[in-house]
Amino acid sequence: AKLIFTTSLFLGTTITISSNHWITAWAGLEINTLAILPLISKSHHPRSIEAATKYFLTQATASTLVLFASMTNAWHTGQWDITQLTHPTSCLILTSAIAMKLGLVPFHFWFPEVLQGSPLATGLLLSTIMKFPPVVLLVMTSPSLNPTLLTFMAISSAALGGWMGLNQTQTRKIMAFSSISHLGWMTIIISYDPKLTLLNFYLYTMMTAAVFLILNTNNTLSLSTLMTTWAKNPTLSAMLLLTLLSLAGLPPLTGFLPKWLIIQELTKQDMAIAATVISLLSLLGLFFYLRLAYCATITLPPHTTNHMKQWHTNKPVSTSIAILTTMSTMLLP
Repeated sequence: AKLIFTTSLFLGTTITISSNHWITAWAGLEINTLAILPLISKSHHPRSIEAATKYFLTQATASTLVLFASMTNAWHTGQWDITQLTHPTSCLILTSAIAMKLGLVPFHFWFPEVLQGSPLATGLLLSTIMKFPPVVLLVMTSPSLNPTLLTFMAISSAALGGWMGLNQTQTRKIMAFSSISHLGWMTIIISYDPKLTLLNFYLYTMMTAAVFLILNTNNTLSLSTLMTTWAKNPTLSAMLLLTLLSLAGLPPLTGFLPKWLIIQELTKQDMAIAATVISLLSLLGLFFYLRLAYCATITLPPHTTNHMKQWHTNKPVSTSIAILTTMSTMLLP
């Protein structure tokens, strides 16, 4: 069953990103949603069932809105082509639908809850591959969308992702808010240089995959269990520190590359104020990445911890983690 679900997940993504017609894009999104639902509700815990229900409702609404936008556009212009979305109302509806799919502010509420309810491997799928089809649709329709609206949504996403992540203790929720603020960076540049959006998305996917795989190896779901991982696997924790700083976008690491290019492009477009604001807002994100890194590498656990100790095991770290962490620290240098 798991094989069927993962295959149809990749199939749905492929159908959406390779389609020209709105209906096929919608069908791909639907296949995607239905394939990930069992993976979310795999552990029969009330919280994961709740997460699956929330996910299903938001994604169904978003898919319906995508269909509605394309139908109004076809009604007014006679075009079913994705790149030919020209009617202003359709553009507005589509922007809100894709924001709902991605979890952009003001449609971001479902994402942290769903991520908190699902296992770490599913969380990785949710924050990377499930974001890919909507991002591609956004890139394909970007010339006709309203740049002011997108910029506003982007800046508020960066702000909310930063502010709401500050007070979290669960690693999955922190990753969810970091995802929201990264999506803000992707959306602000989409009207001016869609290639940068895709570059940002690929690098973000790589770094997030590295972080999620490390958390999965260490089996850490909260900051308090993250404190005992140094004794278990010091090298892996050190790489987690570097990968988190890369996600925060500190200069010698990979994560600085998309931020640098985006700020440069924004200043070329006379949007220096927007660039300044969004750069300052990414400092909020830096704070909680630093706290994660601090818990993982700098604090020694107290002698009386109220959870199970993690013992040092000689479990080999998978090659994919090695490759991903190396890439997410070394690509820019």
